[in-house]
Amino acid sequence: MQAVSIHIVDVANGVVATGMRVDIARQDGAASAPTWTPVVSGQVGRNGVVEGIEGRERLFDIGVYELRLHVGDYYRARGTALPAPAFMDVQVFRFGVADLSQHYHLPVKLTPWGLSCFRGAA
Repeated sequence: MQAVSIHIVDVANGVVATGMRVDIARQDGAASAPTWTPVVSGQVGRNGVVEGIEGRERLFDIGVYELRLHVGDYYRARGTALPAPAFMDVQVFRFGVADLSQHYHLPVKLTPWGLSCFRGAA
């Protein structure tokens, strides 16, 4: 079973965030002084799902991860006028995977000014 899936919707424009870069890193070391190991980088496909993690069951182990959303680059590529610096450039959402028999679906809804991310049921 695939442990994690991510679906991203640009609610400001009413579309999926096609082309947005997404990086996922795993926390290594002590929580007081963590290091971050890259796990996968991909882009949001036309279906809104982050490409590169679909069908890769052993990509995730039990642990703490960061979802890094390149929001500023995405909106700049769409031609959205952003202030300098952008209010949201790279947004980080830290989450834990505690049980590999479960599925962790992360639906993300975003605008240039905020986002919502939670554990969904997909």
